[in-house]
Amino acid sequence: MNDRLQPKYHIGEDDFSIQYMSRNGSSSMPRPHEHPYFELYYLLNGERVYFMDDNVFTVKKGDMMIVNPHDLHSTASSDKLIFERVLIGFSRSFIEEGDAGVAKLLDHGTSRLVRIPLKHQPDIERLLLSMLAECQSGQAHYGSLVRAWMNELLIRLHRIETSLQSLPPEYEHPMHQKISEIAQYIKSNYHERLTLDQIAKQFYISPSYLSRVFTKLTGFHFREYLQVVRIREAQKMLVSSRDSVQFISEQTGFEHIAHFNKTFKKIAGTTPLQYRKRHG
Repeated sequence: MNDRLQPKYHIGEDDFSIQYMSRNGSSSMPRPHEHPYFELYYLLNGERVYFMDDNVFTVKKGDMMIVNPHDLHSTASSDKLIFERVLIGFSRSFIEEGDAGVAKLLDHGTSRLVRIPLKHQPDIERLLLSMLAECQSGQAHYGSLVRAWMNELLIRLHRIETSLQSLPPEYEHPMHQKISEIAQYIKSNYHERLTLDQIAKQFYISPSYLSRVFTKLTGFHFREYLQVVRIREAQKMLVSSRDSVQFISEQTGFEHIAHFNKTFKKIAGTTPLQYRKRHG
């Protein structure tokens, strides 16, 4: 399989996008990222490692990752280097224009992995490839047809999830589970003084191995991930409370306000007070 990255097709500025990719060889996102729209990541073939917020997933053929707005995520190669995927980004308003009832399905559930049963995969793939082909052709009223197929896709995903028994995540590799546990620990204890050596000792891993595997699976260096978690929590506090910046910096694990301000601007692109003014 040769590398193929088709153009990303758009409907409206930020309403809908779809892209096909196939690749043979090691690859990963340059940086973990977030965005203000929903995302569907469907694997037509192969295998990928997917990090989402605080969980490491092994995504296989027939799996669908559903990513909610502003959830941090990244993908990287597994031991199997060949993969083929379709990626869709869409806004809630794009679905509402077709059916407000279907849009309400987006209100339930966190970002998650859905393992599509084999019997349902042809229907899911038919919808994805039909949307891709329609966007490529750009014929009259193609946006309306794509919206109708998107609504059908969301309804089918909802039915599939409803029929599946809720099970805890399955980890393909012991270190996937370990890194997920560490990421979850950081997310729950970001306000404390956390170091790589301390976490490595607590989870019975050598610091050098933890540093290497954490970066490989999450896309973050350990300290960088800790800072991102702290700043994301600070952003929530700035919007939801009237607490002082000094107080919020202390509550999110920063010992010095200057370090907090510098880190906040580096990650959020603005100062804490400007962020509060813009989003509060």
